[in-house]
Amino acid sequence: MATVLIVAPVFALIAAGYAAVLFRFVSETAHKGISEFAFSIAIPALLFRTIVVSEFPQLSAFRMWGAYYGALAITWIAALALSALLRENREDSEDGVVFAIGSVYGNIVMLGIPLTLSALGNEAAGPMALILSVNTPLLWLCGTLQMELVDREQKGSALSIILPVLLDLSRNPIMLAIGFGLVWRFTDLGLNPVVDRTIELLAQAGSPAALIALGINLFRFEVKGEKLGIVVMCALKLLAMPVAAFLLAKLFDLPPLAAGVVVLFAAMPTGANAYIFAVQYQRLVNPVSGAVALGTLLAAVTLPVVVIVAGLK
Repeated sequence: MATVLIVAPVFALIAAGYAAVLFRFVSETAHKGISEFAFSIAIPALLFRTIVVSEFPQLSAFRMWGAYYGALAITWIAALALSALLRENREDSEDGVVFAIGSVYGNIVMLGIPLTLSALGNEAAGPMALILSVNTPLLWLCGTLQMELVDREQKGSALSIILPVLLDLSRNPIMLAIGFGLVWRFTDLGLNPVVDRTIELLAQAGSPAALIALGINLFRFEVKGEKLGIVVMCALKLLAMPVAAFLLAKLFDLPPLAAGVVVLFAAMPTGANAYIFAVQYQRLVNPVSGAVALGTLLAAVTLPVVVIVAGLK
């Protein structure tokens, strides 16, 4: 019953967003405004306040990164190998990079933050911030650099690839919230009660708004194209990566809270950023779109199992 109370409300809000578009209570474009509110205002407020006011256990960033990104690296390599087996033209390595991105780039913001907070409480904010602070720039850089390596016609320098990512990162509201939250925490000034209550009200809207936006956004994703490739991407993301994360969390002897964050984040389905990456390079657009849609649907079944197996209920 505890597991149902953790997972069911999360997916009920996603379903509500999808149903709102299906029955035309809102337009398909509504996700843009709701997403902008959630990711530019509400979730940054949630992360900032939680980092400032919550008590966190001592954490080893390198052990956490080793467990999470070790699992990601293992899954990435497996995805490249499986993609080569699935492709008719095995020299078309660009597809392999996009396939790998679709197999590891989880929806850890829209779905991961609300579900992890529901399962583990506000104490999970510290471990979450460690992963969130490097996830997007690291994956985007790795994907882009590998694309440059496999596409010999591109002559861009490493700096020309890295600089735009760093500039985007410097303007990312979630990254700024994490950074400012950590700086403010170190000042030991705390939050004025009026300011705290104001931020808390914004923070309370973050998770529901993100989940509703995810449901609305799912309406435009379709399961079409290479069905086998879609299934393999979903299997790697929903099964292989969390299993690898669980084993590495044990290997690195992470405390239960940190291990829970690592495993739950690893178990998130493919996110919209993987689709954006596919669109940018015009590779495997339909399969990645299918992995986002099917993966989110299947996650309603796999995530309760992860919660139970990882001992988070």
